[in-house]
Amino acid sequence: MYEALKTVWNEFTSPGQPFEITTVNVRGQDIKAYAAAPPSLRELWLASTAFAERDYLVYDDERWTYAEAHRDVNAIANWLQRQGIKQGDRVAIAMRNYPEWLLSYWACVSQGIAVVGINAWWVAEELSFGLEDSTPKLIICDQERLDRFNEIKAEFPDLPVVGVRLTAPVEGVIDFSELTRDGGDMPLVTIDPDSDACIFYTSGTTGRPKGAQLTHRGCVNNVMNLAFWGTTLSHTMARVAQLPPPDPAAAPVAAGLITTPLFHVTANNCMAQGTTLNGGKLVHMYRWHAEDALKIIAKERITSMSGVPVMSRELISHPDFDKYDTSSLLSVAGGGAQVQPDLVGKIDRAVKTARPSTGYGMTETCGIITSIGGDFFVDRPESCGPAMPNFESKCVDAEGNEVPQGQVGELWVKGACVIKGYLNRPDATAESITDGWLHTGDVARKDADGFIYIVDRIKDMVLRGGENIYCAEVETVIFSMEGVAECSVFGVADDRLGEEVGLAVVLTPGATLTAADIRANAAIHMAKHKIPRYIWILDQPLPRNASGKFLKRELRDALPVKDAQ
Repeated sequence: MYEALKTVWNEFTSPGQPFEITTVNVRGQDIKAYAAAPPSLRELWLASTAFAERDYLVYDDERWTYAEAHRDVNAIANWLQRQGIKQGDRVAIAMRNYPEWLLSYWACVSQGIAVVGINAWWVAEELSFGLEDSTPKLIICDQERLDRFNEIKAEFPDLPVVGVRLTAPVEGVIDFSELTRDGGDMPLVTIDPDSDACIFYTSGTTGRPKGAQLTHRGCVNNVMNLAFWGTTLSHTMARVAQLPPPDPAAAPVAAGLITTPLFHVTANNCMAQGTTLNGGKLVHMYRWHAEDALKIIAKERITSMSGVPVMSRELISHPDFDKYDTSSLLSVAGGGAQVQPDLVGKIDRAVKTARPSTGYGMTETCGIITSIGGDFFVDRPESCGPAMPNFESKCVDAEGNEVPQGQVGELWVKGACVIKGYLNRPDATAESITDGWLHTGDVARKDADGFIYIVDRIKDMVLRGGENIYCAEVETVIFSMEGVAECSVFGVADDRLGEEVGLAVVLTPGATLTAADIRANAAIHMAKHKIPRYIWILDQPLPRNASGKFLKRELRDALPVKDAQ
């Protein structure tokens, strides 16, 4: 099986083949990229006109065909042009996963306008930072995000606002219907492959989020990685079974269930863009609920569901799972967190037509670095698969020297999908990218077949249900509270979400802060998923090492969950 994979891999990436790998010079570095990659996301979107009569976007009882989506995207693009928003400018999108998110996204990127994906969890203070940092020419938001923006709108008096699905007209807010009213053809532009396609914020180790600059080249190469892996895997398994190569025309039309936020690369760059490339259907959920997902899978004949692993676990373990028709499912994937080895086999047994799969990636790589699925995943459930062909990868020691195969070290990757850098943060860019090599912050090892195993994290981070929460960001807020002498934030294992936020705090003499006080204060400054679930208020100084740093692992191991407040 592994020899067959190597053979098919080499065949598809060789000169003249669909996934030929070439070398291009980007920002002074020679990197791997697909020779056939279109220059920008504009070309990917325009190619989908071939699927005009197919369903594209579905939300409850609403649906858009590809033709209808192109009509609206063209209209939005023309409206943006009339407002003087041009190539190189930015537009912020702040809403839950409504269809308007993707309609706005395609209109922007097809014009070379960078999308700022606002984290819908953010409170007003975080939203203010994101807008000040990214300086968009427009914000498009739903009612909930508009309410938060109204708390800070005095800080942005000249920022035009478009409202989506508002409960009532709002003075000074442009209704989204105005953007799609007048139609028009898609304006002609030529987009630089290395210009920003979008800015996605990833939590910062210094207490503020960092705006990762995802380029058109990076996003397009990520979509091609998805296509490469799917094609390579199916051809490999056909060869192992001594069957003819699979016929793409015989495959069912893809139908993807979007379960995670579109301001993340998992939903946007992988699920949405990958499905669009294939002319598939994208079904949106108001929020994740396992039984609602089962109903949608049955009704819309969903072929692929990808979310954080807890979603797959909740889906297959739902007491009414067997009452719903899940026979259309071909893939149940997990991303945004490591898929626990036991879940791989459970998915394979529970959904007779589907195979388990996962990908390991980052915002900083525009999507996946590795992918694994089917028999390979069942055989090696602790692996996240091999790095895709447009990546170089290595595990290095503390001095940046590559370690021998099988030994652990920090995983570094280099290739077309690595971001340009962090917006307005040359220091953070220089710290994270060395001569084109991205430091992932994850400790890994590689086996003889090139399969990668993530074994630990270097970054001081909690990974809660696919959301990266940097401990320093939470600690900054806690330390700002009157009465806090010391605090340390760390991850606490959680069966459902992978990790929850834990906080150990020591108060100043005479302070009377309670856990409820701490949570209430934190809620003013940060999104609710960052607020500590487990709080220990201690009467002894926190343990430190010789250099004065708090010993987080020692704290985590010494503090019983049952004693938390």
